[in-house]
Amino acid sequence: MKLSVLEHGHINEGRTVQDTLQETVTLAKHADELGFSRFWMSEHHGSGALSFSSPEVMIAHVAAHTDRIRVGSGGVMLPHYSAYKVAENFRLLEALHPGRIDLGIGRAPGGMPIASRALNEGKSSNVQFFPQQIADLGGYFHEQLPEDHRFASLVAGPSVPTVPEVWLLGSSSEGARIAAAQGTAYAFAQFFGTPGGEEAMKHYRRHFKPSILNDQPHSMIAVSAFCAETEEAAADLARSNELFFLRLGRGLEQNSFPSLETVNNYPFTAMEMEQIRQRRSFSIVGTPDQVKDKITAMAERYEADEVIIASAIHSFEDRLRSFSLIAEAFGLKQD
Repeated sequence: MKLSVLEHGHINEGRTVQDTLQETVTLAKHADELGFSRFWMSEHHGSGALSFSSPEVMIAHVAAHTDRIRVGSGGVMLPHYSAYKVAENFRLLEALHPGRIDLGIGRAPGGMPIASRALNEGKSSNVQFFPQQIADLGGYFHEQLPEDHRFASLVAGPSVPTVPEVWLLGSSSEGARIAAAQGTAYAFAQFFGTPGGEEAMKHYRRHFKPSILNDQPHSMIAVSAFCAETEEAAADLARSNELFFLRLGRGLEQNSFPSLETVNNYPFTAMEMEQIRQRRSFSIVGTPDQVKDKITAMAERYEADEVIIASAIHSFEDRLRSFSLIAEAFGLKQD
């Protein structure tokens, strides 16, 4: 099984944006050395707790500081943008780092409504054209736009012989339906806790239509995983993430990712504790053997070819250690 890393760029309490960006590069190099397959970076807007909103900029920087690992977006929120411009950006990245670039795309706004309004100022929303945008990307990447296409003679430069892998990211049956119809690879955000994920993944596989992008289905799940030498230590690692998502779900403004001290001093209500228990039910927390067994079992249930791991931990040293333990448990270096 291929394992990968999903990075959101949380600014840990007590750290700066510059600290966080450097830690992202360090984590990518660490993942490269450990044998992880991909390193993806997300796109979120208008959040003071996250260090970047432009994955394509981060891809260029991270790919230049790593050697083997594929680097990509998890993902570009395509309805905000021109498919042509996205194709140009990612063909340039592919030219700079041949065979190492992934384009993960999503339909979600990636931020609060005010950020979406700013991103789309002066133009209408393109959500309804999302499937056409995916088809356009395939045509631009392979220089095979249909003869009757509105931009049939247009080339998204630079013209290079290799193409980025295109993944549709989703957390619903609708995303799976579009991915199957458009013939993209499909990544399901299991860590959101949205019900119906297993059915969505099965629908994708059973209704996949070969396309210019892929001749057969290829799927991935994104999970939250926290690993330490003991169950108790792993549970402590997950607590900052639990509080962050609790606040996020309530729409609260956050300027940093909470420390364990902040978590310990937080006055949780009974309702909030129940919400945290629910989040724990779909997170992966434990020792290396426990995490390996849970990831393997989840991948089998979702019929996933790959797993990408989001692991937001306040202590950067503990975060590096968590990924090291997971890589060791799966024998990634040997692979």
